[in-house]
Amino acid sequence: MTTPTALATDEARTRLHELTVIDVRTPGEYVGGHLPGALNIPLDQLQRALPDIRHATDRGDVLVVCASGARSQNACKILAENGITAATLSGGTGAWAADGHELHRPQSASRATWGMERQVRLTAGVIVLLGLLLGLVVHPAFQLISAGIAGGLVFSALTNTCGMAAMLAKLPHNRPRAADLDNTLASLRNR
Repeated sequence: MTTPTALATDEARTRLHELTVIDVRTPGEYVGGHLPGALNIPLDQLQRALPDIRHATDRGDVLVVCASGARSQNACKILAENGITAATLSGGTGAWAADGHELHRPQSASRATWGMERQVRLTAGVIVLLGLLLGLVVHPAFQLISAGIAGGLVFSALTNTCGMAAMLAKLPHNRPRAADLDNTLASLRNR
């Protein structure tokens, strides 16, 4: 397995015309703003796209992008395990936008879905508050729910993974429609 390389935003911007950019965020996050020309293949759909991504590497380098860089690093590892070399964008779309580079936002977007990090913060906060409230009103043992979420957040920070994000990604508003993913894969094949 190879170690994925990372491109700084300025280097990626100058090479954008020669790169196949794959955004591994959820469709809602992608619609909220993505690199120009990026194709949306959510991380949990990456295995399905492997043959098409491998074909794209025959025509040039692949850059994998997410919000902050964590999911794209995971995607690069999956690709490397399958013999596909790809780079990740350092700092993700957050760094891209912070460095003043344009994000593409489709006009057809009917609603804005919160980013995954925001969804995780809301869900964790609600569960912690619920655990504390139930601990006060029903039984103190319910406070263990809050402790479990706190432990999960610490584990998430230490391992740079997030089980809650993986679960939230399976919700309908975070899932690609089958036709959208099929169109994306066809576009990847035809590049």
